[in-house]
Amino acid sequence: MSASLRFKVVDEAFRHAPLKTVLPKERPSDYFGKYVFNKQKMFKYLPAPIYAKMCDVIDNGAPLDRDVADAVAEGMKKWAMELGVTHYTHWFQPLTEGTAEKHDGFVEHDWKGGMVEEFEGKLLVQQEPDASSFPSGGIRSTFEARGYSAWDPTSPVFVLGDTLMIPTIFISYTGEALDYKFPLKKALYAVDKAATAVCQYFNPDVKKVVSNLGWEQEYFLVDESLYSARPDLVMTGRTLMGHDSAKNQQMDDHYFGSIPERVEEFMKDIEIQALELGIPCKTRHNEVAPNQFELAPIFEETNLAVDHNMLMMSLMKRVARKHGFRCLLHEKPFKGINGSGKHNNWSLSTDTGILLHAPGKTPEDNLRFVTFVVETLKGVYDHNGLLKASIISATNAHRLGANEAPPAIISSFLGKSVTALLEHVENADDDALSMDGKQAFKLDLPSIPEIFIDNTDRNRTSPFAFTGNRFEFRAVGSEANCASAMLTLNTAVADALTDFKTRVDALIAAGEDKHAAILKTVREDIKYIKPIIFNGNGYGDEWKIEAEKRGLDCETSAPLIFDNYLKPSSVMMFEKMGVMSEHELEARNEIKWETYTKKIQIESRIFGDLCLNHIIPVVTKYQSMLIDNVSKVLAIFPKEKAEAISKENLTIIEKISKHESFIIENVDKMVEARKVANHLESEREKAIAYHDTVAPLLEQIRYHVDKLECIVDDEAWPLPKYRELLFIR
Repeated sequence: MSASLRFKVVDEAFRHAPLKTVLPKERPSDYFGKYVFNKQKMFKYLPAPIYAKMCDVIDNGAPLDRDVADAVAEGMKKWAMELGVTHYTHWFQPLTEGTAEKHDGFVEHDWKGGMVEEFEGKLLVQQEPDASSFPSGGIRSTFEARGYSAWDPTSPVFVLGDTLMIPTIFISYTGEALDYKFPLKKALYAVDKAATAVCQYFNPDVKKVVSNLGWEQEYFLVDESLYSARPDLVMTGRTLMGHDSAKNQQMDDHYFGSIPERVEEFMKDIEIQALELGIPCKTRHNEVAPNQFELAPIFEETNLAVDHNMLMMSLMKRVARKHGFRCLLHEKPFKGINGSGKHNNWSLSTDTGILLHAPGKTPEDNLRFVTFVVETLKGVYDHNGLLKASIISATNAHRLGANEAPPAIISSFLGKSVTALLEHVENADDDALSMDGKQAFKLDLPSIPEIFIDNTDRNRTSPFAFTGNRFEFRAVGSEANCASAMLTLNTAVADALTDFKTRVDALIAAGEDKHAAILKTVREDIKYIKPIIFNGNGYGDEWKIEAEKRGLDCETSAPLIFDNYLKPSSVMMFEKMGVMSEHELEARNEIKWETYTKKIQIESRIFGDLCLNHIIPVVTKYQSMLIDNVSKVLAIFPKEKAEAISKENLTIIEKISKHESFIIENVDKMVEARKVANHLESEREKAIAYHDTVAPLLEQIRYHVDKLECIVDDEAWPLPKYRELLFIR
């Protein structure tokens, strides 16, 4: 595609962009949850006794009886059909990083030659997807197809188009989890049980602890026509070749800048649809890189927040196409500029408040705060390698440690105030449990009101930073399912809290005062967790050296990082907390290694095709033009003058030859490396081989392709360039 044609394509896309979004006349609060079967709809469509039972199921985890399910299904069907719904589906999250759905109609025989709309409790509660067609890591064979999806009443049913979407878990015929939701819910139950028991040291009235999550979704938008002209973007979600644009993010002018009009229309559209589906969108803004943006909702209960994020990612892709865009969720779609993350803001709360909120009103409140901060860090420290494994992938590996995102070493930033508080507690300071709140900061301009300074700063280089009343797990990738990180974090915290209570109870049983027993145990753990606390620059090379001395996991190879799932301490923790069995963990690792291999394999194949069938022919043709030009110059001009005129072209011809030779030779090496790796039987060894022998060649060859992009005539270059992809017109 020539440069002139590329710009024409962009202009066409711009001219045919949709008109401005027609905003509803109502306030957002009026249409929030319009397509969600929430408690408000339940109250309207369900009999009072059934409504009360459903509230008990949702709020307290009470068992769901089939007679209740039948009544709920009837009310749900009536509500849905009033919205024009004709189908229903069990919506679940298999181990593919996406969602899955099989639609069935509200259709049954009436046995009189006609049909009736029917939707019973048994259809609401359970379906039977084909378990052998989803990744199972060996739990299911191809000839063993039966699997079950089961309704999760704690995540509201919603309507999308003409379909009733029912959030469900997905398990095998033999009962193992084949999805993210089932183990996540087990982890949330574990942390509720463990945290409630510890909370009752401080307030016996606490009956339930809830894990909260607020995710921040970063993404890129590119013009759909240019996207379609990049086979690498279409097939892999990232550009496998492409030289830096002269201007990218170095001016820092995109971050929080004025949102482009076309993008703002997309944002309005996605927000309206999200609000109608009960997703509480709060924030939108330009991110650091050109064409990069972010949206974030208000925090929610973790299980619901995960469902909403999966739904939102699907909506973003769909709505982007209506506006002439493609939404890129890959962690690193463009080399040389920032990639995209999905910060997971995590906290714990009860009906009495947020457990990680400080300062409290009394020393007892602050002791509770210190306890939960320290035990959270103990869980993170004990399982820092496992937490890294929960967020690593072939795609996120491009972003972590690239001086734009947290490094591939899990540590925690606490800030001066909280760090000083823990030091005081450790040293048995009498005033240890007093902590200053926000401090007023008066500016010199009378017209500007005073501002309040938080007792913690922010550290953008920390993977797990304390930010006031929550921890921000910054290392999660933009296209990841949040459940992977959240089920691991909540299980680790539950494990630490369980161990904490066991030790405190032992001291109390030995005659120790409760307050003294808690303080003594907390002090032990403050000493223990020091290696995980790091308030400095996570991007510095000296931190990598220091982290290794501290015994933190510093591995950078994704296939080897996955080994953390099968460490004895990890298996023991997941089994002890009732979240996953060793068999389930082994199966998930098989899937992780296989997925890693396939992603690098696909990248390698499309990259080789682009090199040999797109780049080399164009480069050879351009080189031939230069050679022809040299020949004609030598034929026309006297020898000395001809050589002087041709010198520059001869230099370019020589450069092209060197780059061409390297590309052709190493694409062949890459193909051979794949063949060798593909013959390995172990999925782990195959993934390691792809990491060690195939992936490095992608980068080495890319260097030479990108150099050719700067040499070859712009009119001839076959792919849209970064300067065209990265600036919305």
